[in-house]
Amino acid sequence: MSEPASIYQAFQANTYLFGGNAPYVEELYESYLTNPGSIPDSWREYFDALQHVPAVDGSDARDVPHQPVIDAFAERAKQGGTQVVVAFGADSDLGRKRTAVQQLIAAYRNVGVAWADLDPLKRQERPDIPELEPSFYGFTDADQETVFNVGNTFFGKESMSLRELLNALRETYCGTLGAEFMYASDQHHKRWWQQKLESTRSKPAYDAAKKKRILERLTAAEGLERFLHTKYVGQKRFSLEGGESFIAAIDHLIQSAGQKGVQEIVIGMAHRGRLNVLVNTLGKMPKDLFAEFEHTAPEDLPAGDVKYHQGFSSDVSTVGGPVHLSLAFNPSHLEIVNPVVEGSVRSRMDRRGDPKGKQVLPVLVHGDAAIAGQGVNQETLALSETRGFTTGGTVHIVINNQIGFTTSDPRDSRSTTYSTDIMKMIDSPVLHVNGDDPEAVCLAIELALEYRMEFSKDVAVDIVCYRKLGHNEQDTPMLTQPLMYKKIAQHPGTRKLYADKLAVQGLGEGLGDEMVKAYRAAMDDGKHTVDPVLTDFKSKYAVDWSPFLGKAWTDAADTAIPLTEWKRLAERITTIPDSVTPHTLVKKVYADRAAMGRGEHPVDWGMGEHMAFASLVASGYPIRLSGEDSGRGTFSHRHAVVHDQKREKWDEGSYIPLQNVAENQAPFTVIDSILSEEAVLAFEYGYASNDPNTLVIWEAQFGDFANGAQVVIDQFIASGEVKWGRVNGMALMLPHGYEGQGPEHSSARLERFMQLAADTNMQVVQPTTASQIFHVLRRQMIRPIRKPLIIMTPKSLLRAKDASSPISEFTGGGFQTVLTERDEAVVKNAAKVKRVIACSGKVYYDLVKKREEKGAQDVAIIRVEQLYPFPHKAFAAELKRFSKATDLVWCQDEPQNQGAWFFIQHNIHENMLAGQKLGYAGRAASASPAVGYAHLHAEQQKNLVEAAFAKLKGFVLTK
Repeated sequence: MSEPASIYQAFQANTYLFGGNAPYVEELYESYLTNPGSIPDSWREYFDALQHVPAVDGSDARDVPHQPVIDAFAERAKQGGTQVVVAFGADSDLGRKRTAVQQLIAAYRNVGVAWADLDPLKRQERPDIPELEPSFYGFTDADQETVFNVGNTFFGKESMSLRELLNALRETYCGTLGAEFMYASDQHHKRWWQQKLESTRSKPAYDAAKKKRILERLTAAEGLERFLHTKYVGQKRFSLEGGESFIAAIDHLIQSAGQKGVQEIVIGMAHRGRLNVLVNTLGKMPKDLFAEFEHTAPEDLPAGDVKYHQGFSSDVSTVGGPVHLSLAFNPSHLEIVNPVVEGSVRSRMDRRGDPKGKQVLPVLVHGDAAIAGQGVNQETLALSETRGFTTGGTVHIVINNQIGFTTSDPRDSRSTTYSTDIMKMIDSPVLHVNGDDPEAVCLAIELALEYRMEFSKDVAVDIVCYRKLGHNEQDTPMLTQPLMYKKIAQHPGTRKLYADKLAVQGLGEGLGDEMVKAYRAAMDDGKHTVDPVLTDFKSKYAVDWSPFLGKAWTDAADTAIPLTEWKRLAERITTIPDSVTPHTLVKKVYADRAAMGRGEHPVDWGMGEHMAFASLVASGYPIRLSGEDSGRGTFSHRHAVVHDQKREKWDEGSYIPLQNVAENQAPFTVIDSILSEEAVLAFEYGYASNDPNTLVIWEAQFGDFANGAQVVIDQFIASGEVKWGRVNGMALMLPHGYEGQGPEHSSARLERFMQLAADTNMQVVQPTTASQIFHVLRRQMIRPIRKPLIIMTPKSLLRAKDASSPISEFTGGGFQTVLTERDEAVVKNAAKVKRVIACSGKVYYDLVKKREEKGAQDVAIIRVEQLYPFPHKAFAAELKRFSKATDLVWCQDEPQNQGAWFFIQHNIHENMLAGQKLGYAGRAASASPAVGYAHLHAEQQKNLVEAAFAKLKGFVLTK
């Protein structure tokens, strides 16, 4: 046996570990790799020997030398044991103690937070954690003055007595600021946190001016709440009392961010403390807030919203320059605003050419129950480091009132130790801090920002505080939490505690009382604002929405392109470089498209869509398209990304023709998103809400899957403009069509969009030809109107020859809200038409086929391509062409209680001529969107098409 191998095996044979030491071993080894002299001699000898031990696979590879260490100790952990014992000759006891010291350090770094002084109410008992007691490692009082090497720490000394070390560890990890970061997989991140915390022992060193600023912010936070509580008794405001340190924290964050070059901060938060942020952080005039309490605020919106949902923006001065602040509007669905904020931030980053997010900062403020309980947070975190959605890291702040929202107990509000434990899914560090120590809160915020700017990762600050009042001001918390609220009743308040502390430090006797009086006087005048708010600053990156505001609805837009431009664009988007080897199927798709571009074949859906994109980016309109299969298309119709079949690496060998349309074209971005609907759709809404000049599209894998994002559709897309005046021009592509694929792969729930349609709030279209998708996409950007566009896209029609269009329909015309009867024989004999069948979508082609089979030339078939706003003028004109028809039939694929029927019948009825009757042809009402058996689907489809030509029966409307 060689000497190194002998040392290695001897060490293994005499080493016993409990499972919790695995992180310690890995950290110790990383320290050895960085500086061998920083660890105990026995461990250094062991690791030296390890370098000469063959790898597990028998190779000489040394790429990851710490893996054998992890494997060896993991195996020992399985075998049991409670402590490390190193037996190397006469120094065995000293070696054991040296090792134990390193274990003790690792234990405090890993679980010291459990002993941190975090609860202002002092209700929580300190848990029993043996690993944090010196006796656990065999130390006695006699060892307290023994000096050990602690070279892998940042306490400023290479050696410390056990007593000194223990005090340093407890000050650093068990004070009013506790940290969780050791679960991070990146050693550099862990060492960064150790250095930052241990070098200061988690204590700030703020000067007198900074301390007075903190007290002033606490006074403002408490002062506003108390003023509102006495002036507007019983009105809901979701008070921040008990969590006032949050206002000091966000003020410190803004000032620190400005110093680091941040120029914009976008804040997302729900209700708790929102009014306080509006007045004391963003500078909303108190008199404007009071007007909302008194119901005298101007009502210039069709619907409006309650005061604690309102957003706001302002510019404030910092040492680093002006910083633009935006507080996002938010509905009662709490955390749903978070991905909206992230999308808004990404839009601002792209506009600035700021890919790392160094100039724009997202800040998300959570409640302790909401961050743990709302699934959209997990989706948003999962997006945070993906290429298409990263924002350079988010600072999360939790206002942790230890009770959740109404009557919750932590035992019932989550299944984790901390509400922030979901942050661990992306290795994000969490700083827990006692809200009664506002300086520690500011330090935590400062460190979180510094970490985010350094590593571009999310980070969380958990401000442990309390809630002085109920969930809202009409709630009586003593009903369910008598013990907690007895403690709260005895608490003097964070501002009072801090004012007394500063008085003891000699920073001004009575300073706190003076600030209280000054703030109250400002409130009485209704003139207090954040100092300094910049009223005349205008950023060059600000978005001008004025061209899109106050515009009357119109369907008209010049969306055709010249034939020469058509041919030029078609050639560019169908040319694949010789350096890229496409799949044979993709090669054929592009060859067919090239032929379509030359006019040799009719243009299919994929080519029509591509030409719309190409013409828009060539004209300077950026496009952002995301969804779970957007690059290829769920039904393989798009192939916007050509993958080189000979590529060797993930990040090589992809070619996107739409990014190579013109020399100075606008960007084209296509993203295969994570398997998420809610967060991704909200992200894209947020992006579009900040950029009216980019065509932002979210595509559902199947239209049904928009169900998972219904809250975004309800609370933002459908109602954002009438509630908050937020104009948005994003588009949703929702595959919709009944082809026998079952209940979850048929319907995009058209009826839900129709139910939400009012106040000209959005557009709902169901195009059925390639030229129609071309024109509707171009119309979305060319018109000076920004309304959400809901496109019911097809599945079978993507490749159907009947849905193809000649080039002339692209180089002329525009989007047709109603496609008129196209059978020349029927049109020629319009006076003989007895029945008009109106429909929307794929069923049109089934109806045309049935008419041909029956030879029913007395039946006209028209397509309603825009369901909302309903095209009354175009529809009425079509009915007048067939004025002799007595029967009208609405035919749809969907069940009667779904689809467009219940919405559209009154619109059709409004345009009917005297004596006409309206009937329905479609599936019977159903609790499910579609049947799951192919034969039953086929039978239903056959029957509904037959019914469209049969005698009217059942429910019939007469004009």
